[in-house]
Amino acid sequence: MAWYCDYAIGDPVHGSYHDMEYGFPETDETRLFERLVLEIMQAGLNWGLVLKKRDGMNAAFDGFDVDAVASYGDADIARLLDDQNIVRNRLKVHAAIHNAQVIQGMRDSHGGFAAWLAAHHPKTKPDWVKLFKKTFKFTGGEITGEFLMSIGYLPGTHRQDCDAFKAIAEQQPPWMDVDEGFYTVSA
Repeated sequence: MAWYCDYAIGDPVHGSYHDMEYGFPETDETRLFERLVLEIMQAGLNWGLVLKKRDGMNAAFDGFDVDAVASYGDADIARLLDDQNIVRNRLKVHAAIHNAQVIQGMRDSHGGFAAWLAAHHPKTKPDWVKLFKKTFKFTGGEITGEFLMSIGYLPGTHRQDCDAFKAIAEQQPPWMDVDEGFYTVSA
């Protein structure tokens, strides 16, 4: 198995994300939405490209403010598809807008995106994928798995001897609250 740690540590593009974000528990709605959109934008592309375009996407998507993105109309879609600083894909842009609207609904149904995630924990990756496909747009197995690993809901982000793994373990991500065999036996 190749680990992100094997090439990301010290890398000018991947290093900071590896060291300070990937796998760390996250509950902030804006950051969760950003991660989901970045994973969607990465589909079929290289993660390094997404990290390089991250600042541009942050600016283009109003800092990943859920309410702002949920209100986007045709003019915003045209603006995004013309913006060379982002991944310009019509289906992915539409998914970001739709998914922001879904997250708005989660505020009423669960108290927010983080609470919705917590309410469905624990699940195996296949069960998460089914739930995400039913709930969001453009969220297949790879996107869902990477998103959930990136926010601490699924294991597998770092080698156990990695300093980032040790820092994550101190924060007790949700996947660590589950019996060790749950993911390997059930997944």
